[in-house]
Amino acid sequence: MTDVDPALADAAPDDFGPFGRPLFEDPSARALSRVGVVDVGSNSVRMVVFDGAARSPAYFFNEKIMCGLGQGLAETNRLNPRGRERALVALKRFALLAKGMEVSPMTVVATAAVREAKDGPEFQEEVLRETGLKLFVVDGDEEARLSAQGVLLGWPDARGIVCDIGGNSMELARIGGGKVGVRATSPLGPFRLQQVSSDPAVRQKHIVNVLRGLKDIIRPDGDRIYLVGGSWRVIGRLDMERRAYPLTVLHEYRMQPKSLMETLDWIASNDLTALRVRTGTSTDRMELVPLACEVLRELMRIFKPKEIDVSAYGIREGLLYEQMPAKLRARDPLIEAARVAEATSARIPGFGKKLYSFLSPLFKNAPPERQRLIKAACLLHDTTWRAHPDYRAEVCFDNATRANLGGLDHPGRVFLGLALLHRYKNSRSGSRLEPLFRLLSDQEIQHAEVLGKAMRFGAMFSVADPTAAGSLRWLPKLKVLELTLTEDGASLYGEVAEARFKSLASALHGRPEVILPR
Repeated sequence: MTDVDPALADAAPDDFGPFGRPLFEDPSARALSRVGVVDVGSNSVRMVVFDGAARSPAYFFNEKIMCGLGQGLAETNRLNPRGRERALVALKRFALLAKGMEVSPMTVVATAAVREAKDGPEFQEEVLRETGLKLFVVDGDEEARLSAQGVLLGWPDARGIVCDIGGNSMELARIGGGKVGVRATSPLGPFRLQQVSSDPAVRQKHIVNVLRGLKDIIRPDGDRIYLVGGSWRVIGRLDMERRAYPLTVLHEYRMQPKSLMETLDWIASNDLTALRVRTGTSTDRMELVPLACEVLRELMRIFKPKEIDVSAYGIREGLLYEQMPAKLRARDPLIEAARVAEATSARIPGFGKKLYSFLSPLFKNAPPERQRLIKAACLLHDTTWRAHPDYRAEVCFDNATRANLGGLDHPGRVFLGLALLHRYKNSRSGSRLEPLFRLLSDQEIQHAEVLGKAMRFGAMFSVADPTAAGSLRWLPKLKVLELTLTEDGASLYGEVAEARFKSLASALHGRPEVILPR
């Protein structure tokens, strides 16, 4: 790619239409083509390499080792010997992998276990000597800030309290308006709680005392709580299992306090081994879940949140966010991810914007949240064209509902997936995907069908620019879908286009009307 055309440098965002300036023509964004981070936590050591130019995290490489560095720390004040050995082996491997992927420099951050252990500085020196990786040890305040930034990466409009639980600590941070506010750290990690007492009543009293102190700092006010950390994610996955929830994507999974309390009771009354097998959870992770449940129960009781949401993004994504230029942070993660998918996978990159312009008269009264889903659908409408025609519709649906997309809640995923399904297929009846449709209202299902059939018509009506071939107008009071054709459009409006236009009118519960050029 070349640098941005100087003639465009001062252009207003609106000059580029509803999608804004093509971000990846900007050299400062392209400089983040690969961003490697390693998180040395109390329980796990993980390396992630991001395709850093993407506003929505794209995981080029992701590997985790459950080392247990912080196990027994509260008792010995030292890193777990076996955990230290395993962590060093993992970091040696990660350094070599980074070299092989030409990712340099790597950002390596250590949290509670290394910062609190007496032999933490010694471990830092050993890691540098043996691997060449410089281990940055962050304090609790900085850990809370980075985790909160990870949430903002995926949820730009997030407002509430981020709660990040690790092996030896739990951090809280207030977020809102795209910024991180007051934050605090605490010794409420499961490894720490193992050393408090074997008596649940004693542990409960300890947890309550710590949380009351945190409440004075964070000052909860019926906020939404965003859960970050492996133990919380397991609890979220178990909540899905109890509720027979049809979509197992954890990011932006939302729970109500009463229902989540029922799940905590359900976990306590069930065999953990059986639950581990049912959900595919590792033994090391599941062992910490009961203690995490104790913390979460008291957190909900004392902070009284209106909703509890799971974030798949945390400190590692926060490190990526730290390196993003401000203009990249300001972009919509969903639209940027869809734009990248179109640029790399569609037959005619750039057509999605033209398709949106052609279809937009049908959706002029749609609220902003729906408009962004419509934009994303238009960008994604042709990204699975290589799939077998018999399965293309379901591949579209799977990609939208299960892809790693930021800024997209579960109903939004299903709406987007259903619209893309109808882009390739008239009917959804009998689909194996039907259980997921219950996340939408009947009206939302109908709107997704209209969008899908609109894309199905527009995408084949003209492969160059449908706005040059005709224009659409929906007259809701008259129940008329009007298509005004240009001279070229009249020639493009063949039998297949006519059938798809009629299908779109039918989805709108209207009648089609074609206006020929004079």
